[in-house]
Amino acid sequence: MKISPSGRDKRHYLNLLIAPSTIMAKKLKLWFDIDLAKDLEKKIIKVESSFNNKQFLKEVKSQIEPLELKPRIKVFGDAIHNNLPGNYKSKITTLLKILGPENPNETGMFKEYYWILPIAQIVEDHGLDDFKLSTDAMKEITKRSTGEWAIRPYLNKYPKKSEKKMLEWAKDKNFHVRRLASEGIRINLPWAKKFDQYIDNPQPIIEIITLLKDDKSKYVQKSVANSINDLLKDNYAVAIDLLKKWSKNPSKQCLWIIKHALRNLIKKEDKEALQILSRIK
Repeated sequence: MKISPSGRDKRHYLNLLIAPSTIMAKKLKLWFDIDLAKDLEKKIIKVESSFNNKQFLKEVKSQIEPLELKPRIKVFGDAIHNNLPGNYKSKITTLLKILGPENPNETGMFKEYYWILPIAQIVEDHGLDDFKLSTDAMKEITKRSTGEWAIRPYLNKYPKKSEKKMLEWAKDKNFHVRRLASEGIRINLPWAKKFDQYIDNPQPIIEIITLLKDDKSKYVQKSVANSINDLLKDNYAVAIDLLKKWSKNPSKQCLWIIKHALRNLIKKEDKEALQILSRIK
């Protein structure tokens, strides 16, 4: 799948994808190296002794050197999938056992938990025929890292069923899962194929983010604002009308979302954006 991040979102994600280390700071892609492969090998062997760890290491080592972040993650995912015994269900069941404790913080998905991304890649690439198992796996993955890329082929293949699932996630008690509901259905998610189908018919997005417009988690608020920012670029009229509606009596959380969603238009002195801003100041 071709991936092409752009603009402010790309810069934002690039800032996130610099993983600080106690030894040195380096780009996240460089953490997907042979040392990580050896760490993953040990984790998997503990729960599945039949894992072909030698072939796994060989596949990773022979491919990763020239690659960027997402292709490296895919190499890891493919190598794990190729060398675990059993069918998709047994492989995912095994891999969920190595996830460890949930992430209690709004940070860390690209730091402490970056190593989980290849498991999400396996769900993305190989799980389409088992919707329930795969979406359940995404939820568990997201409580530590993120399933925002993994959900997208499911939204393409099973739009109604996936949208219903994301409405459930938007009501979840875990803020990581609520954020997945908003982030996963963004029109222009960085490093993902654009969701053209939601430009002319953004109602599924609107239903999800409306459930989240008063969310107390800043992590979720940022995702909702970025989702609206995407929509403003591709369906300005619908997005502006939504923000006008929200601005009539906004909560503190919704107020922040509106301002953040309008940040680019305010810089351009867009008339409608400035009118909304004057109403909520």
